Amino acid sequence: MFRVFQHHISLVTLAELIADSLTSFLAILLGTLTLAHFSGDAGSFGMSTALRAGLGFAFLIPLHCGLVGVYREGAIRKTARAKLGRAVLGCLIAAPIAYQLAIKTSVDGAQAHHLMGFAIVYLMVGLVLVRGLLLTAWNGSLVQQRVLIIGTGNEAHAVAADLKSRRLRSHSVVGFYPAGESVLPAEDKRFNIFPRAASIDDIVSRHDVNQIIVAVKEQRGGNVPMDQLLQARIQGIPVMDLAAFYEQTTGEVPVDSLKASFLVYGRGFAQDRARIIVKRMFDIVTSGTLLLLASPVMLITAIAIKLESHGPLIYSQERVGLGGKGFRCLKFRSMCNDAEKDGVAVWAKKNDARVTRVGKIIRKTRIDELPQLFSVLKGEMSMVGPRPERPTFVAQLREQLPFYDVRHSVKPGVTGWAQVRYAYGASVEDALHKHQYDLYYVKNNSLFLDLLVLFETVSVVLFREGAQ
Repeated sequence: MFRVFQHHISLVTLAELIADSLTSFLAILLGTLTLAHFSGDAGSFGMSTALRAGLGFAFLIPLHCGLVGVYREGAIRKTARAKLGRAVLGCLIAAPIAYQLAIKTSVDGAQAHHLMGFAIVYLMVGLVLVRGLLLTAWNGSLVQQRVLIIGTGNEAHAVAADLKSRRLRSHSVVGFYPAGESVLPAEDKRFNIFPRAASIDDIVSRHDVNQIIVAVKEQRGGNVPMDQLLQARIQGIPVMDLAAFYEQTTGEVPVDSLKASFLVYGRGFAQDRARIIVKRMFDIVTSGTLLLLASPVMLITAIAIKLESHGPLIYSQERVGLGGKGFRCLKFRSMCNDAEKDGVAVWAKKNDARVTRVGKIIRKTRIDELPQLFSVLKGEMSMVGPRPERPTFVAQLREQLPFYDVRHSVKPGVTGWAQVRYAYGASVEDALHKHQYDLYYVKNNSLFLDLLVLFETVSVVLFREGAQ
């Protein structure tokens, strides 16, 4: 795991991003050499021309691959074939833009068309070959973290199961080190259980361990060998507890392994003045630009809603925002006019019968959220943040979910980390999962994470992967 502006990025994702960028750059260089060879005039293509076009390709191709979800982690499970398909789609979308911005500005006339043709061929072949090599390296454990789990109880078992899952196969469990709890049942002993008398230092050396996870909730009373863990930490072996493990590998802050001290003493959860100013400027520029670009779509949507059913065009609803204060959240009306005739708040459900035909379209494409851009300009919302809830649900969830009010330390967002990570939320259990993603966002929020969420929102809308 690499930490980039407080956000954790896996080695596999970083390797894919770098590989796609290098492949794009090399495609231009090879295309330039091929074109020079066939034209018979190698001197007509200078190194500066190839470098300019290559750098443009190296930036634009991965950028559009990211927009179609090639580098999304954890939210959806994609096969190697599906990821390659999305990479090809990203390249095809980026091709005309890259041609105009990277090639046509560097090469004149018909040669620009020829160079683009050669570059695309090399790029497609390179994507297949390089991603095949990456998959081989991944399955061959060349990029795996070798993990020692401290503990043998239910928590340790859950960590091992998560690491063994397909989503986290970049990790390999070496075994368990007992820490005072009951040992796993015999049928669950799929990994090596080291004797308590063994030295952690010897285990690390003998099994090439490069990560230690302390999966023990009660660490007092000598259950955890802190002196040995300290020695491992001094030697450069990362040691993390349950909360840190789940935060890095799943992008959540789990409430069942979370203590108040983690919020009080841990990094994050603090909104300094510089961050507030940068985020506000980002919100104004982004929401203003999107309103200009989306104005034709908003006009068509307004006409469609009016033609289909009677009732208000904009649906205004009380929501809870920054500091627990209420504000009016605006949306295009997607339900029938009497969706809540008795005035009682009801969880929105998947395939909700109250949704109109136009409503189904604008909810799936998130067009119904566009009026909230005015709330962003007004300062009541942000482009990225926890989705605002209704006061009735907030009162209910505050009683059932630990640390729920932490989400109100930042402005609610039009989109959010939970929205691009979790498929749908229509119950208290779903709210718990989304709450854990919101805690991660509040703890690690940065301009980089905001941009990442906006990028992934494009993928969610295009492929209908997320929820509303």
